[in-house]
Amino acid sequence: MTAITSTAYSRDLGDELRRLRENCTGFGGRAMAAQLGWDPSKVSNIETGKARASEIDLAQYLATCGKDLDYLLDFTSRYRHAFDLYFAQVPENLRTLAMVEAMATKIFTYEILSIPGLLQTEAYARALFIETGNVPEDVEKGVKLRMERQCIWQRPYRPSCEFFVHELALRMRIGDAKVMEDQYLRLLFNAHILRVVPANVVGLAFKSPLTLFEFGKASPLAYTESDLAKVFAQDSSAVVVSRKLFERLDAVALDEEQSRSRLAEYVSGLREDLHDQRTELA
Repeated sequence: MTAITSTAYSRDLGDELRRLRENCTGFGGRAMAAQLGWDPSKVSNIETGKARASEIDLAQYLATCGKDLDYLLDFTSRYRHAFDLYFAQVPENLRTLAMVEAMATKIFTYEILSIPGLLQTEAYARALFIETGNVPEDVEKGVKLRMERQCIWQRPYRPSCEFFVHELALRMRIGDAKVMEDQYLRLLFNAHILRVVPANVVGLAFKSPLTLFEFGKASPLAYTESDLAKVFAQDSSAVVVSRKLFERLDAVALDEEQSRSRLAEYVSGLREDLHDQRTELA
């Protein structure tokens, strides 16, 4: 077993091992260690992603959980990348991201064309999934998972967050007027953690969406995603680049009160449009 800096993926896979132990055996952590002939700290460090288990360690652990050779080979192939400072996952895999959000003490997010997922209303999320061409069953699955991620707002010690949203995202009409009005109001309610990047700040509109996570003891983590992959970067150079972007955003974005006023303008403009439509119909 090799001690090493933990990563989001090592913590995710370590937690997967913990859940296997709890669901497939009657052992607690110490009893599992005794069964394997390990020191209890070894089980704890592997399950929390703080230490790399050898392939022999994994074989012993998974065999004790009643898993077969196919399961061992699949898990081992994933575990080889557990401590990579850069790793990518398929878009459908949300477990690592959800775990990162749940563990973070600070979250900095920048979005350009859509509202950040943690601030989306259910109706907006559903309309967004539909607009991006998802089939009905994937739409409902995606909405459910996105809403489940928002449970971090119910935590007694929820993360400190700052969301930078380019004005282009506010101008994008997703769904009908009711959907947008409710979404604008949700943003207004959260204006204390939201900063609007004005539309005339064109250069930043060409950047990729980005999130920077900070943790109590673990290293910071940069995250971005596309239609092809979710990318996690814990390398120090990636974190430095991310911090510089958020410093630039902080310098050009509207402050809290200005952002609140800008959001109120969008609510008022939407209501005026609705009033004009009703007048035309009359």
